[in-house]
Order: sequence, then structure tokens, then C-alpha cells
Amino acid sequence: MRYWYFLLVCISLILPACHEQAGNVLHPEKTSVADWKESLQEKLPLLGHRNWIVVTDMAYPLQADLGIITLYAPETFGNVAAFVMDRIRRSEHVFAHIYQDREQLALTEELCPGVTAYRNSLSKVLDGSEKVTFLPHEELISKLDSVSKLYQVVVIKTALTLPYTSIFFELDCKYWDAVREVTVRKLSMDAVDNH
Repeated sequence: MRYWYFLLVCISLILPACHEQAGNVLHPEKTSVADWKESLQEKLPLLGHRNWIVVTDMAYPLQADLGIITLYAPETFGNVAAFVMDRIRRSEHVFAHIYQDREQLALTEELCPGVTAYRNSLSKVLDGSEKVTFLPHEELISKLDSVSKLYQVVVIKTALTLPYTSIFFELDCKYWDAVREVTVRKLSMDAVDNH
């Protein structure tokens, strides 16, 4: 009887440790609050076209898909968005298509106090050289859900408590464009046909 009791005690001590180790293997991107910038900088050279980076407000949901990494940034939304935008601008391999929630356009100071300050801080980040596309929130979430099944999505949550304020960066190839892509596809088809 003592043997079984001893065995049960050993198992009960070993199982939580195994579970914790498995959790670390499944989620190696667990990061402390202080190193979100370092995590993003390490990840950015690995990201390419079809990957996304999203800077969100506090209530943005923690998505369960393994293709989505969530970091927490204890800085202002404007500072986080500026850091992300700066890193994308400096990269040699990607640029970003930028999306925001269409619902954000309907927010007023009466409905959502603080939205004017948010817009002012974001206008400093997006200096007018970048085109922003506004889509319904649910459509953007659906895009991320679909993309994350094949490609990595990095979500950076901030402490901002205003709704519909997330900014979505869909990465694309900086050194190649759609016109050249169409040309090379047509030429490759012609080459196959003439072969």
C-alpha cells in the first residue's frame, strides 16, 4: 500500500512539471512585458508578405490560433504604433498595407471621450504617405483568422481603452510589385507554351 501511495505522490509532482514544459514548447514566444520591442525586432526579419502585425486596444481578444503570437506593450498606443511603423519603414524586405476598423470613423468625443487625442497621435505616426483602408471590424478579424492558419500574425496589445482603434499592418514584399508579378507569370506561361 505504501508503494502505491509513494507512486501517486511522485506522479502528482511530475505531471505539473511536464505540463509546464509542454506549455513552453507550444508557446515559445511567451515574453515579459519589458521585451516586446526585442521580440518584434527578432521576429521582423522572419516575417514577409502575407504576415500581419496588429497593434490593438486592451479589450482586443486573445486569439487561440497557434499562428497568432500576442505580446503586451505597456506603452501608449501612439508610441507602440510609431515603433512598429518605424521598423517596417526601415526594413529592406517588407512594407505594409494599413487597415483600420471602419467603425472608428463613427466615433465622436461625446460617444467615446479621448478619440480625438487618439486620432491626433495616430496622425503623427501615419504621416499621410501611407494609404489607410477602412474595413468592418469583423472582416478584419476574419482575415486574421484565415491568415493565421498558414502564416504568422503578431498582435501587440496596448493599455488603450478605446474601441475600434486597432491598426492592422499586412506585410508585403518591398522589392517586388504586382505589375512585375503579372509580367513574370505571363512570361513563364509563354515560355512553357513555347517549350
